[in-house]
Amino acid sequence: MNGLIIFFIYLVLINSGSFIIMGVDKRRAKKSARRISEKTLWLFIVIGGSIGGYLGMKRFRHKTKHSQFIYGIPAVIIVHILLISGSIYLNK
Repeated sequence: MNGLIIFFIYLVLINSGSFIIMGVDKRRAKKSARRISEKTLWLFIVIGGSIGGYLGMKRFRHKTKHSQFIYGIPAVIIVHILLISGSIYLNK
């Protein structure tokens, strides 16, 4: 299988997971249940799930009062775009 296809599948899976855990954590917050740690949320965001995390933050209105998420997730998205763009440029 082509490496680009594997990378695309990885991004779909990690972003889906990031979106889902934002929703799960919001639901748990409403029920005062055991929460998903911010460290885990950030792990998913940093390892490629930044877009899913951002969409989850907006869709579920979760972590929207935390400046580290409001500014941090878009910053990670920019870093991911730069890394992918640089990788594509270097592989030409």
